[in-house]
Amino acid sequence: MAPRSVLALDQGTTGSTALVIAADGAVLGRGYREFAQHFPQPGWVEHEPMDLVNATLDAAREALAMARTTPECIGITNQRETLVVWERATGVPVHRAILVLDPYFTATKLEWLLRRDDAIARRAAAGELCAGTVDAWLIFQLTDGATFATDPTNASRTMLYDIDARAWSDELCALFGVPRAMLPAVRPSRGDFGTAAARHFGTALPICGVAGDQQAALFGQGCVSPGQAKNTYGTGAFLLMNTGRQRPATGDGLLTTIACDAHGEACYALEAAIFIAGAAVQWLRDGLGILGSAAETEAMAASLTSTEGVHFVPALTGLGAPHWEAGARGMITGLTRGTTRAHLARAALEAMAYGTADVMEAMASRGGAALPALRVDGGATANTWLLQFQADVLGVPVERPAMIETTALGAAGLAGLAAGVWRSTDDFVASQRISRIVPGAGSALAREGYLQWQRAVRAALHWARDVR
Repeated sequence: MAPRSVLALDQGTTGSTALVIAADGAVLGRGYREFAQHFPQPGWVEHEPMDLVNATLDAAREALAMARTTPECIGITNQRETLVVWERATGVPVHRAILVLDPYFTATKLEWLLRRDDAIARRAAAGELCAGTVDAWLIFQLTDGATFATDPTNASRTMLYDIDARAWSDELCALFGVPRAMLPAVRPSRGDFGTAAARHFGTALPICGVAGDQQAALFGQGCVSPGQAKNTYGTGAFLLMNTGRQRPATGDGLLTTIACDAHGEACYALEAAIFIAGAAVQWLRDGLGILGSAAETEAMAASLTSTEGVHFVPALTGLGAPHWEAGARGMITGLTRGTTRAHLARAALEAMAYGTADVMEAMASRGGAALPALRVDGGATANTWLLQFQADVLGVPVERPAMIETTALGAAGLAGLAAGVWRSTDDFVASQRISRIVPGAGSALAREGYLQWQRAVRAALHWARDVR
């Protein structure tokens, strides 16, 4: 008898991934397709909307062919900031998908498009057009236009959604000049998003779960209770902490957003973006040429007992949370004649851990809940030295899942719970294998280094703001 499974569709900025995930957590099939990026002028990024659909379909068919099984349902996760506008009657896009005006929110992109093109604005006012994030676009296409819907996690990232009332805001729609009729229905993340037509995958499949990528990763990591948090170490770092039913106090460069609780219902979370994490190691490799590969940093860091006072503030594109200083630039302090490339490599890794600690302390204060452990994912989690140092700095365990594609896993979990693939969130989390790294003998040294790194950050902030 074939195992029960879920088809998870993870639509990212540069490509689409599809995974068939079984009830025991095994990945039965996998597919991936890239799609073209369009740069009509400096600072602009666009996608052909049908490229997103076709890449997703091709990746899904590849995964299904490898799995040789029919999944129970579909879960969808997506990068949250791209805007698509299309004809309600035909499903044909009226403009390329827009990625960058403000890279975080879609409202400014939609406002720009409506102001720029009078014909589109007239059709929008007449109710002829739909606008949505990529999840809504994919759902519309998969259901052959039968369902026009999104979920609260994606809606909360548009700047058009009232996260207290849990509804589109008439005030914000008026502010940005967006006709309310353009926007999709908002349905629970774990719920009914229609049925993907049989022509796409050979059989009709219900779409039962939808979440934006970072909220999907939070759910995939099992962070469904207040105080539970995850960090995704990529080019930058994305940190989210579940804060439960009570909206947390804002400040410290943290965003309040909507996430999912254990039942897939909406709850609050704090979110933060660190602009540079793994990109600092990439700069050492590609910009300075002192590394052959990022993997070398683990042995280089372990070869030293400390950085000997060298600290790296990786503000190569400004500082994100909790400081939000766009004018800050990278700074390396404490250099001496004895400084080697190993010191710089270790300082870059330490900066990733220190930056995470900066944000987690702000989140714990604002969220009103102690951090019991930090769940981690992303490419840098292959570096066990980094995770040990992270545990030492935070003073709490760091938990690394064997399945690092947690965005797809979270979408699968939401859908699979709705379809009965897992009986409960506890069963879903239990299907994952997790390794636990606890604080060790290096904790005192790590905390002392953290204080000195914060001193270096203050120097970088002073430099940025001391404009004469």
